[in-house]
Amino acid sequence: MKPAPRSLASRPIKTVPRAGRRERHRAETRDRLYRAALALFAERGFLETTVEDITEAADVGKGTFFNYFPTKEHILAEFGGQRTAAMERALQKARATDGPVLAVVRELVGDAVGQADKSAALIRAIFAAHASCTSVREELVKRVLVGRRILAQIFLLAQQRGEIRRDVPASDLARMTQRIFMGVTMSWAIKPESTLRKTSEEIWDLIKSGLLPAETRPIRKRPRRSRL
Repeated sequence: MKPAPRSLASRPIKTVPRAGRRERHRAETRDRLYRAALALFAERGFLETTVEDITEAADVGKGTFFNYFPTKEHILAEFGGQRTAAMERALQKARATDGPVLAVVRELVGDAVGQADKSAALIRAIFAAHASCTSVREELVKRVLVGRRILAQIFLLAQQRGEIRRDVPASDLARMTQRIFMGVTMSWAIKPESTLRKTSEEIWDLIKSGLLPAETRPIRKRPRRSRL
């Protein structure tokens, strides 16, 4: 004779492991601090924002901040790190795809924008921090070099597949493209006329033709000269 099934009330309730709750709480607190800091940087500027301002906005104790970020400069490192992560994902996707590498680059142009797309004031504050704070500027230089190397690997892959010109080294193409988009970002932050994502994608569509092999570049018709 089969034993009667236990009622739902008598069955053990599955609980979330304490370690899992703790890690989730830490992740939520870190994210709250990060977002509060970016909002304050946009509103007040990086130099004018204190750690106490950030913890008050995030509704946590002042000492809590240092459990997640050694300094407020590390908030900017996190911001830049997210852009680098987007580039690393693009490199992996480019290696894995059978489709065009340049399509992956166009996606990257939008993905790398991240939170910057939402606030021109935030970008202005970040550029000001880079210009006025040596430690922040040094961190920027490191991130720029890392990003350039990743982009160069993507362009090298595109060259190997015959998608883009080979008469210019991939490292040079990466450097020039990176500088263009740094300028685009700064220009947009000064006078945003649309989203940064849309602006960046439009610029990419313009410069892409210059990356193509000579035999596949679209021929531009020269305007007729007036006889007068």
